[in-house]
Amino acid sequence: MYIVGCYVIYLLISLAVTVWVARTLHKNGRVFLVDAFQGNAELADSVNHLLVVGFYLINIGFVTLALRTDGNLVTLRSAIELISDKIGIVLLVLGGMHFFNLLVFSRMRKRSRSSSTLDVSFANPAPRA
Repeated sequence: MYIVGCYVIYLLISLAVTVWVARTLHKNGRVFLVDAFQGNAELADSVNHLLVVGFYLINIGFVTLALRTDGNLVTLRSAIELISDKIGIVLLVLGGMHFFNLLVFSRMRKRSRSSSTLDVSFANPAPRA
């Protein structure tokens, strides 16, 4: 009896959180990507947009795959517990993806900075004493 309501509540909350996280990452990730791409704002915006699209595809795919349940919900308590379990898993996946993205961005930024440092040192060799 409660299963359809659980599905609706789960989808609404999961999709709302996914959209909120994606917008937050898109807005705040731009500055980081511009720095990682050495001021190339057009490339940073393009990569940022592609990352958000991938984020939506993975998370909405996961949310829809995790929708199914085999249990019978006969009490309100079991319905609340099911929703809590499913939303908790979605939040853990979103958090994991966020930290994975930060790791990738951090490596990109580090690689970008180390290559620009090397370029400068070869272009302007230190005077010999």
